[in-house]
Amino acid sequence: MLAVAGFRRPLAAAAARSGGGGAMPRKGKAAGKGPAELGAAAGPVVAAGEGCVRVAVRAKPGSRCSAVTDVTAEAVGVAIAAPPSEGEANAELCRYLSKVLEVKKSEVILEKGGKSREKVVKILVSMTPDEILEKLKKEASS
Repeated sequence: MLAVAGFRRPLAAAAARSGGGGAMPRKGKAAGKGPAELGAAAGPVVAAGEGCVRVAVRAKPGSRCSAVTDVTAEAVGVAIAAPPSEGEANAELCRYLSKVLEVKKSEVILEKGGKSREKVVKILVSMTPDEILEKLKKEASS
């Protein structure tokens, strides 16, 4: 029994030094990496460097028509008139954003979130984040 107790003490001492009982951090929306963390301070549209802009998008596939529904501090809500299967909604999202932002379809790329509602879209044009945000807000209000 003394040998077993001897093993427990070093482990208990190591756990006490590390500041916790070995508990793992919680998983959840706040702990995960996503579009909300991408531009939490600057909003849903941020400069990505190299003349690119990233837009955090909350997709709502299966809608009757494509539209910008809302612009919040975390993401731009976009209703997509395509089903969420086989990449149809992703293609429609890029097509619709290119129309709204008045850029070529090839300049709008889905960077993250291919199978998620939380997406990050990269715009490959030299526009400022403020210009893009203004166009998105204008589309949301109409």
